[in-house]
Amino acid sequence: MQKAIAHAGLMSRRAAEEAISKGRIAIDGRVAVLGDRVNVDSERVTLDGAPIPMKPDTETHLLYKPVGVISTASDPLGRQTVVDLVKSDVRLYPVGRLDSDSEGLILVSNDGDLAERVTHPRYGIHKKYLAEVKGTAKVADMRRLESGVDLDDGQARAVRARIVDQHGGRSHVELILEEGRNREVRRMLEAIGYPTIRLVRTAIGPLTDPSLKPGESRRLSNAEVVDLMRAAKT
Repeated sequence: MQKAIAHAGLMSRRAAEEAISKGRIAIDGRVAVLGDRVNVDSERVTLDGAPIPMKPDTETHLLYKPVGVISTASDPLGRQTVVDLVKSDVRLYPVGRLDSDSEGLILVSNDGDLAERVTHPRYGIHKKYLAEVKGTAKVADMRRLESGVDLDDGQARAVRARIVDQHGGRSHVELILEEGRNREVRRMLEAIGYPTIRLVRTAIGPLTDPSLKPGESRRLSNAEVVDLMRAAKT
């Protein structure tokens, strides 16, 4: 058991033994004990309730999506997709969405557990955005975003909203959201009178990478995947 965990690259064999001894590891919901064996192809292993990616063909990539690229696995119109930008020998899918006219971080993966935790609102994984908007934003308007604004598909609320910078009749606003409805950030800002000029997603849970340029991606380590899983509400 500890050998399989160490092989996944999450921790050393000794650290895995300690985690098992402390009851932090489970196999298909049952607390593991030293000496247990695991079938990585059919059994689900968790650390503190967060799934550990054990299958060797499981991949998750962090991509900086450029403007104009769509967040689908394929497109009947032949437009470039986020999957087109990630080099891999396995079939991958976008995790969540990012508008065609927005840019920034998006995950591309074949990990179903990860996709569910990142996209389902009940897990509450934060997504951070930096928006350039028309107008001189006011602190009172940031509080409105945090209190909730009415959209045509229901109320939307930012976990946090703050003004980062202002100049030339424009403002840079940072927002953190727990959900990701279609064009939600743009619609929220429009609802309080600030049309969006540029929108960048800068973080997904604990994941961020300022070194990535538009169109660039990198494969996440298993440790990063588990950190992301553990950021989810249970």
